[in-house]
Amino acid sequence: MDEHSVRAALYARVSTEEQAMEGFSLDAQLGRLRKYCSSQGWIVADEYREEGHSGRNIKRPEYTRMMDESEKWDIVLVLKMDRIHRNSENFTRMMKDLNASNKGFCSIMEQFDTSNAMGRFVMDLIQRIAQLESEQIGERVKLGMEQKARTMGGLLGFGQPYGYDYRKGVLSVNDDEVFVVRAIYRMYNKGFSMEFIATSLNDASIPAKKGGRWNKQSIFKILHNPLYVGYVKWGEIVREGDHPAIIDMDEFITINGPIKVNS
Repeated sequence: MDEHSVRAALYARVSTEEQAMEGFSLDAQLGRLRKYCSSQGWIVADEYREEGHSGRNIKRPEYTRMMDESEKWDIVLVLKMDRIHRNSENFTRMMKDLNASNKGFCSIMEQFDTSNAMGRFVMDLIQRIAQLESEQIGERVKLGMEQKARTMGGLLGFGQPYGYDYRKGVLSVNDDEVFVVRAIYRMYNKGFSMEFIATSLNDASIPAKKGGRWNKQSIFKILHNPLYVGYVKWGEIVREGDHPAIIDMDEFITINGPIKVNS
């Protein structure tokens, strides 16, 4: 392949927490990538702007689009290796796919040539360091949230639990879903199985949250979540919440036993 005919896919990514960091904006990354292409005589095949997605997994729309459009480009170009992946296993899988398709990978700041053994070794080493850093950040976040759960209580950033609406850190009762939650508890306490309850709700065309279908797992989560009796749980930590209960405590205790609240 003639070097001056190389078609480059420019990939830039920022996760939510990085968007305010100087030098990591999408425009700044892509500006550097374009200049590099110009210096190498490469053609910009396309630009892929990934905003608000973690590098720890591959479920990213722009990354997926880029890999699906591999016939358009010859090499993936990034500013830093951690822009494309923060997981060594995912990075290794990508490199295998690129090699199998005779595609290349280039990181400007690390300046590695993936065609030789030393370059592959050093690249793998840096990816493992990036993964370690990412895992350490996750551990610190988890410890911080556990400390908040122990000392402050309150909600700790979950999605929309069935039976409630969650807006700006506040839970309010969903007037339509609350009756379904109560029906689930009463049916289970009368001896109906979780599978039967899920099937009954689906047969009645009652959608789960976000329009999904009911299954045993979704019923299980509702039956065993102290959220519905006014408590919040984070790991093994249980504290009284600030939101309204929608299930009687006696109904909950019949299924789960007494709630052990952390002092």
